[in-house]
Amino acid sequence: MYRTAASRLRVLKGHVRGTLPASTRFASSSAVATNTSSLGGIFSWLTGERSKSSPPLDFPLPGVSLPPSLPDYVEPGKTKITTLLNGVKVASETSAFLFLSVTDQSATASIGLYVDCGSIYESPISFGATHLLERMAFKSTRNRSHLRIVREVEAIGGNIQASASREQMGYTFDALKTYVPEMVELLVDCARNPVFLDWEVNEQLLKVKSEVTEAFNNPQGLLLEAIHSAGYSGALANPLLAPESAINRLNSTILEEFVSENYTAPRIVLAASGVEHDQLLSVAEPLLSDLPSISRPEEPKSVYTGGDYRCQADSGDQSTHFALAFEFPGGWHKEKEAMALTVLQMLMGGGGSFSAGGPGKGMYSRLYLRVLNEYPQVQSFSAFNNIYNNTGLFGIQGTTGSDFVAKAIDIAAKELITVATPGQVDQVQLDRAKQSTKSAILMNLESRMVVSEDIGRQVLTYGERKPVENFLKAIDEVTVKDIASIAKKLISSPLTMASYGNVINVPSYDSVSSKFKS
Repeated sequence: MYRTAASRLRVLKGHVRGTLPASTRFASSSAVATNTSSLGGIFSWLTGERSKSSPPLDFPLPGVSLPPSLPDYVEPGKTKITTLLNGVKVASETSAFLFLSVTDQSATASIGLYVDCGSIYESPISFGATHLLERMAFKSTRNRSHLRIVREVEAIGGNIQASASREQMGYTFDALKTYVPEMVELLVDCARNPVFLDWEVNEQLLKVKSEVTEAFNNPQGLLLEAIHSAGYSGALANPLLAPESAINRLNSTILEEFVSENYTAPRIVLAASGVEHDQLLSVAEPLLSDLPSISRPEEPKSVYTGGDYRCQADSGDQSTHFALAFEFPGGWHKEKEAMALTVLQMLMGGGGSFSAGGPGKGMYSRLYLRVLNEYPQVQSFSAFNNIYNNTGLFGIQGTTGSDFVAKAIDIAAKELITVATPGQVDQVQLDRAKQSTKSAILMNLESRMVVSEDIGRQVLTYGERKPVENFLKAIDEVTVKDIASIAKKLISSPLTMASYGNVINVPSYDSVSSKFKS
């Protein structure tokens, strides 16, 4: 059967050869030659041989235009600031990334309204007002209901949020920059014209109460609050979270009085990233120029005293959370020392006993190498800092079992004393910490929202926005001697100590404080 089929195939081939014209035969042979050449090109590409039929890589292809090359240097965006007649400051920075292949209509903008008003301006009557104001942000105003605000934000695909800190309040709006007029108008309306409807206030008070209850599940947050209340006398001792005793007292009248007293023109900055300054000013000036121009009050005084706070938890958890802290005098107004303190915090680092990180995740910091890697009893151990306009806090917080807490506190004290001793920090460690600090700053500033916030808060603090190069230069200038000097200055201030959980075995305040005086 197979032989019969083969003979028929040979007859068929001969018949085809006899009937095809010569031109067809030439065309076929040409096609075969072309296929062979193509196969040769593929094989030459695989074997690394040069193919004669392929054009050189530097040969320009027809119809293909090359994109322009990136410039060797892109000038950073400059922040422009205009002060209105009543004292309101309008500040903006346009993007420096000229090479982005997007049109102005598709770029986004971040706009924030920042007020020099935080929990330090609260009185015993208004304790918790800033916490409640944060919850009441973007609720009903004289011109809009809360539902309408939500609908308007959703219609343009925007994102709004509010934040409250000890020194400042912030309202931010992110959306496409084509909606800048709508963004500014809504932000100003929500900050200037809240009506504080009783039912909305009561609804948010319930959420505030829930947040305060949940705060007890966050020991690190509790310790931070405790350090402020124990370490300071005056404004910075005011609670950031509304105390339970104030929740039943807060109402719309207290909020209205607090806003009218503190939301005045010289204490407000409208900041934007990705918006042309002239456009921002033309929209903002009619909306903000009629704010009352009341002289800016002096910032409430805070005196650092040091102290001790202990709270025995009701739960059966045998862990003990503790923190040791000291004052950093000068705050942000001592820019170079503040940068040195930030480098010190990065140098000491730390974290949790379990980490999925690696190089670059803090695993090479001193507290990881010298504490977390050496003592399995320690669950977490990290350095922290909180810097304010004129003061700040720096210290170590940790979590361990109650049977090991005395040893853990002793280790924390030794680590702080060690970095204050000349010659104990080598240049390699310092260089790594400086690079990590600069990397963190620059990566944060890649976000428009962070840039907008940075503009607003710097203008409130300094009256201007300092170029990021100033801070990077200050970091580069930090020396090993500077680290030892600032650490020594820190531990020479009174100790603030806080503990939460099973605090039975926490050593006395005097015994810990004496370690830094010997």
